[in-house]
Amino acid sequence: MASVKSFGSVKRFGVRYGRKLKARIAEIESESKKRQVCPYCHKSTAKRIAFGIWICGTCKNKFTGSAYTVKAPVTKEEIKEIKAE
Repeated sequence: MASVKSFGSVKRFGVRYGRKLKARIAEIESESKKRQVCPYCHKSTAKRIAFGIWICGTCKNKFTGSAYTVKAPVTKEEIKEIKAE
């Protein structure tokens, strides 16, 4: 069983909201705060500046993406298309 200490930034919630919900929030926050790969220069320098808005530190391009990552998660339809190929 993971303790609240291992959740990092969600320690601010204390004993509220439950362990599973805090684990999901911790995963989302850590994913959104780390550097992502820029779709233009393909370097790991893209940083989230707002909800769905990203900026690359190298090429200075500002672009939109998913809310918490640059690339949206793969859907079931995309998986079926990949398997069909």
